[in-house]
Amino acid sequence: MELNIIQKRIYEIRGVRVMLDFDLADLYQVETKVLKQSVRRNLDRFPEDFMFELTPEEYNCLIISLRSQIVTSNEKGGRRYMPYAFTEHGVIMLASLLRSELAINASIQITRAFVAMRNFIMSTQHIESELAALKARLELLERNDEDNLKAINDLSEDMRQEIDNIYQAIAVLSVQRPAEPQNTVKKIGFK
Repeated sequence: MELNIIQKRIYEIRGVRVMLDFDLADLYQVETKVLKQSVRRNLDRFPEDFMFELTPEEYNCLIISLRSQIVTSNEKGGRRYMPYAFTEHGVIMLASLLRSELAINASIQITRAFVAMRNFIMSTQHIESELAALKARLELLERNDEDNLKAINDLSEDMRQEIDNIYQAIAVLSVQRPAEPQNTVKKIGFK
């Protein structure tokens, strides 16, 4: 039994990943009514965090989202009882009730599928948190770039003003002064 086949039968209902009784019956190769009968005889083994019964609204939403699969009974008029949803712990408890070798092997594969999905979700959450951190750093860099650009513009404006002042000072210095009268000193010597 391949993990991806099992994973396709794991749904999220009420914020919990579960498998439905008819899918488990198929995997354990027993009739759904036999599976449900075993559960009803041992209800004390299935607290609400192991198993719960779907409401008609939850079941209808499930049918709508899974149109490609047949999720209605063959009985005339549709399903008489709402399916049970089993959490990972409920699936393990169910396998202990059925006790067949096939149920044990299927339970092992189902548990592996739940663990694989949990690991995938954890790695996805880790990647999402890393992406969020990178996004925050990028936003900080963009803000810093804007601040740096503003500072450069302010600096370049100050530099332009200083350069203008230097040119004005050079212009003032380069203004020609009138020539000073030279002393007419007689040169000594032979003419």
